[in-house]
Order: sequence, then C-alpha cells, then structure tokens
Amino acid sequence: MKIPNPNTTKSKINPKSQIPNYEGVIKRYREYLPVTNKTPIITLKEGNTPLIYANYLSKMLGKNFAVYLKYEGLNPTGSFKDRGMTMAISKACEEGSSAVMCASTGNTSASAAAYAAKAGMKCIVLIPKGAIALGKLSQSLIHGAQVLAVDGNFDAALELVREITAKYPITLVNSLNPYRIEGQKTASFEICDTLGSAPGFQVMPVGNAGNITAYWKGYKEYKAKKKITRLPVMLGFQAEGAAPIVRGHPIKEPQTIATAIRIGNPASWLQAEAARDESGGLIDMVSDKQILAAYKLLASKEGIFVEPASAASVAGLLKLKKENYFRRVTKSPSHQVTRITCILTGHGLKDPDRAIKSIKEPRVIKPNLKAILREIGYA
Repeated sequence: MKIPNPNTTKSKINPKSQIPNYEGVIKRYREYLPVTNKTPIITLKEGNTPLIYANYLSKMLGKNFAVYLKYEGLNPTGSFKDRGMTMAISKACEEGSSAVMCASTGNTSASAAAYAAKAGMKCIVLIPKGAIALGKLSQSLIHGAQVLAVDGNFDAALELVREITAKYPITLVNSLNPYRIEGQKTASFEICDTLGSAPGFQVMPVGNAGNITAYWKGYKEYKAKKKITRLPVMLGFQAEGAAPIVRGHPIKEPQTIATAIRIGNPASWLQAEAARDESGGLIDMVSDKQILAAYKLLASKEGIFVEPASAASVAGLLKLKKENYFRRVTKSPSHQVTRITCILTGHGLKDPDRAIKSIKEPRVIKPNLKAILREIGYA
C-alpha cells in the first residue's frame, strides 16, 4: 500500500484552515481563551501556520503512516512564541502594566520585544551570556528591548526575572505566565481543524516544557468540547546534553547546539511529565548529531528551513522509527492511515550561523560556459 496523497484521500487537509481576513489567534479562538470585551488585543496576526504533508518522511515511515509538519517558523517573529505572547501582552495591557520582562535563549525575547513594541510597553530581557543565536538577539534589539547578558545560564536568568517581577511593577512573560500557555494551545486547535481530528502521535522538542504543556491542554479542551473524539500520544524530545526530564534531575551546565532547548531545569517540568503520562507517550533525548542530521534532511528533502531545536522533533521521529516504535504501539486497523504531526518551532533564519557552519562555501570557477557545464555535469 502506498502512502496516500493528502490531496486525493481522506487525509486531505481542510482548505478552510487558511482563513481570509485572518486577525490572529485571540479572535479566532476567543471562546477558548481567558479574554473579555475589555481585553485590548495586541496582535501581529500570529498563528494560522501551515500544516505541511511531508512526503519524504512519510515514505521513510512506511505504509499506513502519514507525517505532517506544523511549521511554526512562519509566525510573525519566526517562532511559536508569538501565540503565547499575544495573550501575555494583551493581558498585561488590560492589567495596566507598562513594562514586561523575560529570561530567554532567544525566541521568547524576540517575541516579547515585538509585541511590547506594538503595545507601546517597555521590554526588559535577560539572556545567558554567549548562549543566544545572533539572529534572535538582533530581533530583540531592533524592536527596542533593553537586553542584558547574565554571566550564567538560562535558569539563573529566569530566577532573577522571577525575583524582580515579584517585587516590582513589571509583568513576567516567560511561560510561567499562564496566559502564555493559553495562547500556545491554539496550535493544537489548528492541527485538529486542519486534519479534521487529532493526529495519532505528536512529536515535539522540549526545552522549558511550556509548549508540550500547552498542546496537551489544547487537545484536552477540544475533546471536552467534542471537537475531536480522541487524544494524540505526546512524544517529546530533549537534547542529549540538556535532558533533565529524561535524566531525572536538573542539569547544571546544559550543552547543545540547539540553543532554544538548552535548558537545565524546565519551568513546566511537572506539566510535561503529566502530558507524557496522561497520553501514554514518552519524553526521550536525541544527540546533537541526530539533530543536525534531521536539520539537514528537512532542508534538503522537505524544503523547510528550521532552527536546530525545531529539528529535535524530526530527530526524535527518526529515532523512534529506527526502534520500530510506531508499528509496535499503533492500534489502528492495518488499512487505516496513522497520522503523525511533528512540531517545527522556529525558522532557520533564527540561527544563520549554524546553517553556514553546516554547508560548504560555493566553489569559485572562471566565468566560462564550458567550465560551468563541466562542473554541473552537463559536459
């Protein structure tokens, strides 16, 4: 049996999922969000990101499996953080706050700075010294945030932010802020609306663990509202050098090329474990080598450029495929297609330095037709 073409089978993606005159996740899903008529909506029209059928990965998984990629890198600031930030900043405005603050490995700071700029608020960011991709840092700075580098890791920066925001009139906008989780859960709604049901499995990176918490919350809410009839199995992947949940203890000095998930003591640790356990899933780890292999595969075979942390989901998918996990645990009849969604959390331009290090420089040749034809194999 061949992998079904999503344009000609029941796996077909709902064309109505891409909405004309779209106005952002709060307006689209306000009945599921803690907003009122008094909430000023600060939006950059985040969300409504594509769910892309992955032909190459589906073939790798084999018959009866269809892989989809939720490309969150097409949010306004290039990552999934915008879904939560529209909620966090909107509620901060409603509460009369004039300043927001976060600790960040990059994506949160870029998003917070952009939405704060839109709202006319001050944004303060603490980053780990030397541990943030330049593409992300440049976003925070260009949006006017006050960025301070802490001589320590992300966890140290977050602890300082928690202490400061508890004592001063500044709103914390890390995923400890419950409104962040509320906004981020809208991605699970979009997946269900597009597929017409929940996927059988969802694979995603795990860093501070707010995102796996948010997706699971969203799926459960949709099932409670009878929008879907079943829940997916949640599969999370940490980087091998930053895998506190897998190892069962905080990592003092986490190390990985995937800077967005270089976190040694996740704020949503317990919630991530709950998502894993309630869904019958797992949280595992992948090596930097596996992450880089998936990073290159996505670009060369699926045409999608992501930051390294995003590729952890596909690295995890390939690891589980090698272990024959999906065929062992899938309970669907042999004639049915099991759909697997991989979450791609951020755009590749977030970390251009990593892309440059991963490729060869263009070969320099003379401006000669024969030389070019010979080089490309046509002579």
